[in-house]
Amino acid sequence: MVDFIFLIVLFVCVVTDIKSRKILNLVTIPAIVMGFTYYIYMNGLEGFLYSGKGFIVGFSLLLIPFMMGGIGAGDVKLLAAVGAIKGTYFVFYCFIFAAIIGGIIAFFIMLRRRELKSFFIRLFYSLLFIKANEGTLNLDKTDLAPTIPYGVPIAIGALCTYALGGIL
Repeated sequence: MVDFIFLIVLFVCVVTDIKSRKILNLVTIPAIVMGFTYYIYMNGLEGFLYSGKGFIVGFSLLLIPFMMGGIGAGDVKLLAAVGAIKGTYFVFYCFIFAAIIGGIIAFFIMLRRRELKSFFIRLFYSLLFIKANEGTLNLDKTDLAPTIPYGVPIAIGALCTYALGGIL
Protein backbone atom coordinates (compact mmCIF):
# COMPACT_ATOMS: atom_id res chain seq x y z
CA MET A 1 0.00 0.00 0.00
CA VAL A 2 2.83 2.41 0.86
CA ASP A 3 4.50 1.73 -2.47
CA PHE A 4 1.25 2.44 -4.31
CA ILE A 5 0.83 5.79 -2.54
CA PHE A 6 4.51 6.52 -3.17
CA LEU A 7 4.02 5.97 -6.92
CA ILE A 8 0.93 8.21 -6.91
CA VAL A 9 2.91 10.97 -5.17
CA LEU A 10 5.68 10.69 -7.77
CA PHE A 11 3.18 10.72 -10.64
CA VAL A 12 1.30 13.77 -9.36
CA CYS A 13 4.54 15.65 -8.72
CA VAL A 14 5.83 14.90 -12.22
CA VAL A 15 2.59 16.06 -13.83
CA THR A 16 2.38 19.30 -11.84
CA ASP A 17 6.09 20.00 -12.30
CA ILE A 18 5.85 19.59 -16.06
CA LYS A 19 2.62 21.58 -16.38
CA SER A 20 3.19 24.44 -13.95
CA ARG A 21 6.85 24.05 -12.93
CA LYS A 22 5.72 23.60 -9.33
CA ILE A 23 5.66 20.68 -6.94
CA LEU A 24 2.75 21.32 -4.63
CA ASN A 25 2.89 21.35 -0.83
CA LEU A 26 -0.56 19.79 -1.04
CA VAL A 27 1.21 16.62 -2.24
CA THR A 28 4.61 16.63 -0.55
CA ILE A 29 3.64 17.58 3.01
CA PRO A 30 0.97 14.83 3.36
CA ALA A 31 3.46 12.37 1.83
CA ILE A 32 6.02 13.28 4.48
CA VAL A 33 3.42 12.99 7.26
CA MET A 34 2.22 9.68 5.83
CA GLY A 35 5.77 8.31 5.80
CA PHE A 36 6.34 9.25 9.42
CA THR A 37 2.91 8.05 10.53
CA TYR A 38 3.20 4.69 8.77
CA TYR A 39 6.64 3.86 10.14
CA ILE A 40 5.83 5.06 13.65
CA TYR A 41 2.68 2.90 13.62
CA MET A 42 4.52 -0.14 12.25
CA ASN A 43 7.80 0.08 14.23
CA GLY A 44 7.45 2.72 16.94
CA LEU A 45 10.64 4.60 17.75
CA GLU A 46 12.69 2.61 15.24
CA GLY A 47 10.19 3.54 12.54
CA PHE A 48 10.39 7.19 13.52
CA LEU A 49 14.18 7.05 13.26
CA TYR A 50 13.99 5.23 9.91
CA SER A 51 11.65 7.81 8.44
CA GLY A 52 13.36 10.73 10.18
CA LYS A 53 16.83 9.85 8.92
CA GLY A 54 15.49 9.42 5.39
CA PHE A 55 13.70 12.77 5.63
CA ILE A 56 16.83 14.57 6.88
CA VAL A 57 19.07 13.03 4.22
CA GLY A 58 16.59 13.78 1.43
CA PHE A 59 16.13 17.34 2.63
CA SER A 60 19.86 17.92 3.12
CA LEU A 61 20.96 16.60 -0.27
CA LEU A 62 19.15 19.38 -2.16
CA LEU A 63 19.38 22.14 0.44
CA ILE A 64 22.60 23.69 -0.90
CA PRO A 65 21.46 23.66 -4.55
CA PHE A 66 18.22 25.29 -3.36
CA MET A 67 20.10 27.95 -1.39
CA MET A 68 22.20 28.70 -4.47
CA GLY A 69 19.04 29.20 -6.53
CA GLY A 70 19.54 26.24 -8.81
CA ILE A 71 16.55 24.23 -7.68
CA GLY A 72 13.10 24.92 -6.27
CA ALA A 73 11.77 24.32 -2.78
CA GLY A 74 9.26 21.78 -4.11
CA ASP A 75 12.11 19.62 -5.39
CA VAL A 76 13.71 19.69 -1.93
CA LYS A 77 10.42 18.70 -0.29
CA LEU A 78 9.84 15.95 -2.84
CA LEU A 79 13.22 14.38 -2.11
CA ALA A 80 12.53 14.77 1.63
CA ALA A 81 9.21 12.98 1.11
CA VAL A 82 11.00 10.19 -0.76
CA GLY A 83 13.31 9.86 2.23
CA ALA A 84 10.48 9.87 4.76
CA ILE A 85 8.66 7.14 2.85
CA LYS A 86 11.53 4.94 1.65
CA GLY A 87 14.42 5.61 4.06
CA THR A 88 18.02 6.79 4.00
CA TYR A 89 19.66 4.41 1.55
CA PHE A 90 16.82 4.63 -0.92
CA VAL A 91 16.81 8.44 -0.97
CA PHE A 92 20.60 8.56 -1.34
CA TYR A 93 20.57 6.26 -4.39
CA CYS A 94 17.55 8.13 -5.73
CA PHE A 95 19.54 11.36 -5.48
CA ILE A 96 22.50 9.83 -7.35
CA PHE A 97 20.25 8.56 -10.15
CA ALA A 98 18.37 11.89 -10.28
CA ALA A 99 21.61 13.85 -10.59
CA ILE A 100 22.80 11.66 -13.45
CA ILE A 101 19.44 11.75 -15.22
CA GLY A 102 19.09 15.51 -14.69
CA GLY A 103 22.55 16.05 -16.17
CA ILE A 104 21.71 13.91 -19.18
CA ILE A 105 18.45 15.79 -19.74
CA ALA A 106 20.23 19.16 -19.46
CA PHE A 107 22.94 17.95 -21.87
CA PHE A 108 20.39 16.95 -24.49
CA ILE A 109 18.46 20.20 -24.09
CA MET A 110 21.66 22.20 -24.66
CA LEU A 111 22.59 19.96 -27.58
CA ARG A 112 19.15 20.46 -29.14
CA ARG A 113 19.38 24.24 -28.69
CA ARG A 114 22.93 24.19 -30.07
CA GLU A 115 24.20 25.85 -26.90
CA LEU A 116 26.70 23.25 -25.74
CA LYS A 117 29.86 24.95 -27.02
CA SER A 118 28.82 28.39 -25.79
CA PHE A 119 27.86 26.91 -22.40
CA PHE A 120 31.34 25.51 -21.84
CA ILE A 121 33.00 28.72 -23.05
CA ARG A 122 30.91 30.83 -20.65
CA LEU A 123 31.54 28.37 -17.83
CA PHE A 124 35.30 28.46 -18.45
CA TYR A 125 35.45 32.26 -18.48
CA SER A 126 33.22 32.51 -15.42
CA LEU A 127 35.48 30.15 -13.50
CA LEU A 128 38.57 31.96 -14.77
CA PHE A 129 37.47 35.43 -13.70
CA ILE A 130 36.27 35.28 -10.12
CA LYS A 131 34.92 38.53 -8.75
CA ALA A 132 37.53 39.48 -6.18
CA ASN A 133 35.42 41.93 -4.22
CA GLU A 134 32.45 39.60 -3.76
CA GLY A 135 34.29 36.30 -3.49
CA THR A 136 31.76 34.59 -5.76
CA LEU A 137 31.83 33.24 -9.26
CA ASN A 138 30.43 35.46 -11.98
CA LEU A 139 27.74 32.95 -12.90
CA ASP A 140 24.32 33.87 -14.22
CA LYS A 141 22.10 30.85 -13.62
CA THR A 142 19.81 31.74 -16.52
CA ASP A 143 22.82 32.04 -18.81
CA LEU A 144 24.66 28.86 -17.88
CA ALA A 145 22.21 26.00 -18.09
CA PRO A 146 18.73 25.14 -19.22
CA THR A 147 16.11 24.87 -16.56
CA ILE A 148 14.34 21.57 -16.26
CA PRO A 149 11.47 20.44 -14.06
CA TYR A 150 13.68 18.57 -11.60
CA GLY A 151 10.77 16.57 -10.22
CA VAL A 152 11.06 14.43 -13.35
CA PRO A 153 14.66 13.27 -12.69
CA ILE A 154 13.80 12.74 -9.01
CA ALA A 155 10.85 10.52 -9.97
CA ILE A 156 12.88 8.62 -12.56
CA GLY A 157 15.69 8.24 -10.01
CA ALA A 158 13.20 6.87 -7.49
CA LEU A 159 11.86 4.40 -10.03
CA CYS A 160 15.40 3.31 -10.95
CA THR A 161 16.27 2.83 -7.29
CA TYR A 162 13.03 0.93 -6.74
CA ALA A 163 13.67 -1.29 -9.78
CA LEU A 164 17.27 -1.99 -8.71
CA GLY A 165 16.37 -2.39 -5.03
CA GLY A 166 17.45 -5.99 -4.88
CA ILE A 167 20.81 -5.23 -6.50
CA LEU A 168 21.86 -2.25 -4.37
